[in-house]
Amino acid sequence: MRKIILSFAILALAIVACQDNSDEATPNQEIASIDMSDFYVYTDDDLSSRGTENSAGDKCYSMKVLNEQLKNNPGLEKRMYNIEKHTRTVISFKGKPTNPGGGGGTTPTPYTGTITIPVIVNIIEDSAHPVSTAHINSQIAILNADFNNNNSNTSSVPAEFASLVANANITFTLAGVNRKTSTKTTWGTNDAMKYASQGGIDATDPANYLNLWVCEIGGGILGYAQFPGGTTATDGVVIGSDYFGENTAGGVYGHGRTATHEVGHWLNLRHIWGDGRCKQDDFVADTPSSDGPNYKCPSYPTVNCQSNDMTMNYMDYVYDDCMYMFSLGQNDRMRAIFATGGARESFVQ
Repeated sequence: MRKIILSFAILALAIVACQDNSDEATPNQEIASIDMSDFYVYTDDDLSSRGTENSAGDKCYSMKVLNEQLKNNPGLEKRMYNIEKHTRTVISFKGKPTNPGGGGGTTPTPYTGTITIPVIVNIIEDSAHPVSTAHINSQIAILNADFNNNNSNTSSVPAEFASLVANANITFTLAGVNRKTSTKTTWGTNDAMKYASQGGIDATDPANYLNLWVCEIGGGILGYAQFPGGTTATDGVVIGSDYFGENTAGGVYGHGRTATHEVGHWLNLRHIWGDGRCKQDDFVADTPSSDGPNYKCPSYPTVNCQSNDMTMNYMDYVYDDCMYMFSLGQNDRMRAIFATGGARESFVQ
């Protein structure tokens, strides 16, 4: 009888113990619960629901190019879905115990330490749009300033957003320059500049180098980028010749921030307004909702969707001198793709 009673006591304790731990999620359970209900890839071709700046049109064609790539590449949407789920999973584990209930350390920031990205600059030059060594060197310097929170204009960030300014700790190094002269004066956005067979320059090892193509895009387009998950041969960023580096020909867009914006896309950032109205998001919690891009140099506060827009964010459409911050949430999102299993892990292996 004592043995029977003891057995029941042990069983009861086991049941209580299981009940006590029933609400404690394991890492696998937490991965399975990642919410992807708001994920989207296709966007409306009219990216600016508030209207565009007179004759300027869309500054960045990344989302329109993505729409075309999705139509032509049936597997791209699934790859981007998987990249997004990995990104959210990595961010969700930031700072959480690696061994729930058992003590131990914490899961680190999506990727810690300095990230160094070697850059190949592919210049397809026509006589009307020369690209000098000074343009190249200034562009690398601008990228390094912006991704390391050394933009001198950042002191103008409003107090509301001051605590959200991020140092992404990403360093860019010039690894090589390829030049080709061409009589073609408008390349468009169909990636022809990325293929030698079409008069352009083939990409250099995109798994280990960020390829920048500099050429005359045409149509008032400043640049466009390929998001993580796209075709390897076309992976990289395209920038209009006049908007590359410190360049007087670019006017208010001649201070190198087109590259900062487009490299942000290459690092998996969406536009600050989410390419939709108030309920469509950029997947970053600390960037306020908005219903379209901002232009020129907006005054603070600029209110949309019942909150103040973060107009000075690099992922908006404002003048180069009026964009000067990434947010902490954007930083987590960028660094997540360098974590184990991330889309750009090869850059830090």
